[in-house]
Amino acid sequence: MRLSILFFFLLCSSYSFAQKYYLLIGTYTGTGSKGIYVYNFDAQTGKAKWVSNTDTITNPSYITLSRNGNFVYAVNETNGAKPGRVSAFSFNKINGKLKFLNTVLSGGDDPCYIAASYGNKWVAVANYSSGSAAVFPINKNGSLQTYSQLIQHSGSSINKERQEKAHVHETVFSPDNNYLFTPDLGMDKVMIYKFNSSVKKPLQPASPPFINATPGSGPRHITFHPNGKFAYLIHEMGGTVTAYSYNNGKLKAIQELPTHPEGFKGTLGSAEVFVSPDGKFLYASNRGDENTITIFSVNSSTGKLKLIGYQPVFGKAPRNFIIDPSGNYLLVANQDSDNIVIFKRDKKTGLLHETKDQIRLPKPVCLQMIRLNN
Repeated sequence: MRLSILFFFLLCSSYSFAQKYYLLIGTYTGTGSKGIYVYNFDAQTGKAKWVSNTDTITNPSYITLSRNGNFVYAVNETNGAKPGRVSAFSFNKINGKLKFLNTVLSGGDDPCYIAASYGNKWVAVANYSSGSAAVFPINKNGSLQTYSQLIQHSGSSINKERQEKAHVHETVFSPDNNYLFTPDLGMDKVMIYKFNSSVKKPLQPASPPFINATPGSGPRHITFHPNGKFAYLIHEMGGTVTAYSYNNGKLKAIQELPTHPEGFKGTLGSAEVFVSPDGKFLYASNRGDENTITIFSVNSSTGKLKLIGYQPVFGKAPRNFIIDPSGNYLLVANQDSDNIVIFKRDKKTGLLHETKDQIRLPKPVCLQMIRLNN
């Protein structure tokens, strides 16, 4: 009897701990932010509590964690200084504190995205204004070497103001770590590279080397379904999301839908796209005049989407959002209203429900999560 009670207690304690995470927040620092913030987040209650933050660093507008969670990497948009920079931090999963390791040049202007490969060997960075992608070897202590390969995109599209040249907006590794996808808003293309983590210059053009997007749509971010069979691309300027079948570096379009209501006449500004951990729903954020999250159901057999509804974000410019690994909550970073809004997810319907819980801090633009160490 005592053993049964002890087992029950340990099981409950383990489950409770498994629902607790560190929430890391990247920000712009021009209006009082100190850079990267760390919070405890409880996925059972939806409550967040401040843990630590960095000393002031310049505009860590996008951050990512190494696959083992021991290191954090951030792009630094350098307020007009050229080129931008990339910074590395060690992360203590016991106390939730960051320690600065080093910084290197990003290889281009206004870096806006960073991703870590499997194996903790590389990070890939998108330099928006200069239209380039760079890859950086990671040292054993987590610090960064200077980039070993810089790929310059060249091209334009039909919008002469915003698509006058290449604008790389993201660098995303495929689920099998064998490819790198780089949506380019300026070229209306997603460039595709074969990725070999064991060589000094790990990127080579894939076959095919790119896919075209609808002219003037401005592809921004791409995400993969948990089953690895589908991918979804959101278009910033067109306000649409495209569904693709995916196999071994190849994307085939199967559907394209708007992320805004029929007849909407306001300014568009689609930003982020994610699939829920269970693969049943897709969420897309809309900035501009909408300030909403669009909710789609996902057919796990075909990959096609069906509109479920729209959720106001109770803020302005929902640039980034995240679903906690348990799937219980969706958190939205509203860049222009200085708040992160916490929504409860209905796992059956996909709908979001306001919790009244918010995190207030200046210019939040990127959210990442990692489970607390046990």
